Amino acid sequence: MTSKRNYFGKGSVEVPTDDGPVRRLAITAEKLVTQPFEGINIIPDVVNYAARTHGTKDAMGWRDIVDIHEEEKQVKKMVDGKEVTETKTWKYFELSDYKYINFVQVQEAASELARGLVHHGIKKEDVFNIYAATNVNWQLMSHACTSISTIVATAYDTLGEAGLTHSLNEPNCVGVFTNADLLPVLARVLANTPTVGLVIYDGTAKPSLLEDIRKVREGLIVLSIDELREVGRAESVDILASRKPTPEDVALIMYTSGSTGAPKGVILSHGNVVASVGAVYTLLGHHLSADDSFLAYLPLAHILEYMVELVLFFVGMKTGYGRVKTLTDASVRKCKGDIVTFRPSIMVGVPAVWEQIRKGIVGKVNASGTLKKSVFNGAMAVKKANVPGLNQVVDAAVLNSVKAATGGRLRLALSGGAALSKETQEFLSIALVTMLQGYGMTESCGMCAVLPPELMQYGSVGLPVPSIEVKFLDIPDAGYFSTDKPPRGEVCIRGPSVTKGYYKRDDLNNDETIFTKDGWLRTGDVGQWNPDGTLSLIDRIKNLVKLSGGEYIALERLESTYKACNIVSNICVYGSSDLKQPIAIITPHESNLRHALTEKGIQVDASAQLADLCKEPAVIEFATKELNAVGKKNGFKPMEILQAVIIGPDEWTPESGFVTAAQKVQRSKIAKKFEEEIKSISKNQ
Repeated sequence: MTSKRNYFGKGSVEVPTDDGPVRRLAITAEKLVTQPFEGINIIPDVVNYAARTHGTKDAMGWRDIVDIHEEEKQVKKMVDGKEVTETKTWKYFELSDYKYINFVQVQEAASELARGLVHHGIKKEDVFNIYAATNVNWQLMSHACTSISTIVATAYDTLGEAGLTHSLNEPNCVGVFTNADLLPVLARVLANTPTVGLVIYDGTAKPSLLEDIRKVREGLIVLSIDELREVGRAESVDILASRKPTPEDVALIMYTSGSTGAPKGVILSHGNVVASVGAVYTLLGHHLSADDSFLAYLPLAHILEYMVELVLFFVGMKTGYGRVKTLTDASVRKCKGDIVTFRPSIMVGVPAVWEQIRKGIVGKVNASGTLKKSVFNGAMAVKKANVPGLNQVVDAAVLNSVKAATGGRLRLALSGGAALSKETQEFLSIALVTMLQGYGMTESCGMCAVLPPELMQYGSVGLPVPSIEVKFLDIPDAGYFSTDKPPRGEVCIRGPSVTKGYYKRDDLNNDETIFTKDGWLRTGDVGQWNPDGTLSLIDRIKNLVKLSGGEYIALERLESTYKACNIVSNICVYGSSDLKQPIAIITPHESNLRHALTEKGIQVDASAQLADLCKEPAVIEFATKELNAVGKKNGFKPMEILQAVIIGPDEWTPESGFVTAAQKVQRSKIAKKFEEEIKSISKNQ
């Protein structure tokens, strides 16, 4: 494995084209990458290559649920101004060890399922929906569909009835794969999704529920995934030859998580997906080994997880599937959590996951007593200063216990999906593992730029992947110009991994603020080229807000920085032309907040109910000071410093509607919820 900074030459370089200069990865400046190797042109080629190359090596692993343990807890909350005690039942899983299938078995299972689908009349260019949690069967069904030119439409397993109905009806889905525990939701929408004729499920379902689903309409077929495989096994493999897709065929309709309005279906062809596999392999392949292991737990309906899993499957890496609810020891009983059990060497997460891991480490250190806390902080300082000869000593003596919480083998981690704060990236890189950033969108198969370890740094999303080229558009209103030094502007992309458009959305496909006439996709992100050829994101156009003084502030950039404050669990920064400075709406990290209030001697009862603490003027004042200290440390201008902080005790979840399934904040919904508080601050400024 190389770690030479000059491995990528100048990083990225300008290349002359018919419509002006564009930027490309320096080592592939002559030609954009369209595939990892000759002969790999479609998704089934990736599966077949992996089976040929990696054979009977473990490919995908899962844990069975052995038992479910229920525990009752007393929870106090405020209802109509009165304190009420409720008894809540919490469920904890007891899980088996990991069980595996190998690369050849993945290929065989996908083939059997594909033949089963053909037997049941699923045609070329039909759309089949996958509405399921991230697991082995999600991938097997996906590979079965793509091998017979049947388009996969994705649906997050957190979708409610309205979202699921939309994702089944818009593409006229002929079938759906789901998990047994999601069948009740599906059952409630099937009467309103008339094109669905085949339901496949995994897990154990109640016979009465299956019967109810079959009665929804005549001819509706409901089968377990094992039954579908059995049907397929009896069919000849020869029936698959005529169903082989071409690179131009649509592979996926990947629905975005819908942070603004209804989810959009992004059309991705086999060629788009394979170009992205080739791009990541070209950029990072020398860091990825078949001996590595990858823990999969993010939604496969999110393009980042889908592409990462496909690339690592191609490389021959073992993937272990986990659940967000069972990742750590705290959420299981009579067994270890998924991370410690599987011991991954590579992990991918969105910023919300990494922020929680960092704050979890800080919380544990805070609870360990003054001496241990001083030792930990001293160890971090030594590593940050990179004192020769002491790094290994500090790791062995102090930080290995932190690393043990993730299984002790983690060597590379990638954060994607949104900006990660410099503090969190630096903290985790020192305490835990080299933390790389990436930048992408569903429209680019998840990858626009990735930071390779050779260029490890904070605040950059890395080098453009070699399947796209980039140019900047000026944004005169906000003072961003491609002629600036360093160059800045709206990031525009094109190339073999970039979508040709949205499903059934001609309004968007003909909109030149999204797709330009000369083939560029306008991302809406504001970028900056750094001297080493890497890209930094400095904002999003829709999140540039003009304050009452006429200055623009960048909400997303402020959020990613302020989120590093230890007492913050999640944050939404709000600004408008009525305000002199922005407001932060936060949900607190409860244990860290209580610890900080006690440690700093704030005159409140730190053990009071969280809902009461959130209303205490002393707590609000303390939170404002703590957040603004982070802002000042990061060199924020006076108009970027927070005017006020609003604290809400409730966690933001996809179910509550305050974050998307990909953990992006739903800014307008949060602002509406705290409308009265915002108005009051605006009036009193």
